[in-house]
Formats: sequence, structure tokens, C-alpha cells
Amino acid sequence: MGREFDRLFDKWAANYDETVSGSDDQYADVFLNYDHILEAVSSHAKGSVIEFGVGTGNLTARLIEKGIHVLGIEPSTEMRKKAKKKLGSLSIVDGDFFHFPLEADGVDAFVSTYAFHHLTDDEKEKAIALYAKHLKTGGKIVFADTMFLTKEDKQATIETAKKNRFDRLAEDLRTEYYTTIPYMKSIMEKHQFRVTFTQLNAFVWLMLGIKQ
Repeated sequence: MGREFDRLFDKWAANYDETVSGSDDQYADVFLNYDHILEAVSSHAKGSVIEFGVGTGNLTARLIEKGIHVLGIEPSTEMRKKAKKKLGSLSIVDGDFFHFPLEADGVDAFVSTYAFHHLTDDEKEKAIALYAKHLKTGGKIVFADTMFLTKEDKQATIETAKKNRFDRLAEDLRTEYYTTIPYMKSIMEKHQFRVTFTQLNAFVWLMLGIKQ
């Protein structure tokens, strides 16, 4: 359920903000237009929001600036420490895509950046089904993450990374659970979401699902 990556993120917490700013050549294209990606996600959020994979709190801060009520979910202990230092008294709890508290008034949107790929495709569908139960008509799923148009495009990207000697990136793409847009479209529609996909850089797509 993605928790197998907790130790990795505990280690990454110290320099995560440097990475997203483009300091790591291997991941520069993955985080290209990072501020725009945060803005794209936050612009579709409203009301009461649950954010998965808060990390160091960059999207969270953007949501708060817009006056949105945020409950942050972050499985990494060190990432939570970083986020709480940055955001102050905001509630950030230990949890994951399946385990999170719901407030009495419910939730208007589930949001996330750079995190949903930590679930297998089967787990992704189970998560979408869970969110569908908690969202009223008009509620939203707003996720930005690395996805591919086809499995062949994913493999080509891995080969390009290897050619460029971006070995860490290639291994990441090979071993984590990056999915395809047709698969996500099928499960979103199966669980009664109208869904659109917008490409934000060579790796990242914005998936906007609205509950029907």
C-alpha cells in the first residue's frame, strides 16, 4: 500500500525541496514546472480537502493560501517533521491512501502530487473505489503524477534514461508502479467519475475526476 517506501522518504526529507527545485539532473525533467503543477492541482480544490503524500508541505501551503481546509496525510515520519516545521499547527497525520480520518462534515476533494504511483494498479482501483464512497456528487479527485500513454511509452522512457546514464531514474521507473492513462481512465469511469487528463511536463499528468 505504498508504505514500503517510507524509509526512502525518511532519507529524502532532508533534501526533497532541493530536488523539486531541479538540483538533481536525473530528476530535473520530472519536476519541471513544479510550481505550475502545484498551482494546477490547487486551482481545482475547494472546501474541505484531504491531501495524500504531503511530503514537506509544498502543495499544502498552496492550498492554505487559497483558504482551503486541509487535512494532510503523510506516512513518512521525517517528511511530517519537515512539513510541520514549515506549516506550523496544521494537522498532518500518519496515514496513507487507504488509512485516513474523515471529519464530520466529510470531504470535498482528495488531492495529491507525486505519490499515487506508490500503489500497484490493483491498489489504485481499490483506492478510487474507496474515494468514490466518500465523495458526494461533484466531489473531486485531483492527482498529479507520472503516467504514460502506453506501456511502450513507459519502456521507451526507461531506455532513454539508461542512454543518458540516469541510472537512478531508470531504476525508479522500472521498479515503482507507474501506470498508464487508459488504465486510470477505465477505473475512474468504472467508479462513476468523469475524468480528464492534462499533461504538465514530459512525465507528469494532471488527473481530474469529478464524481457523477
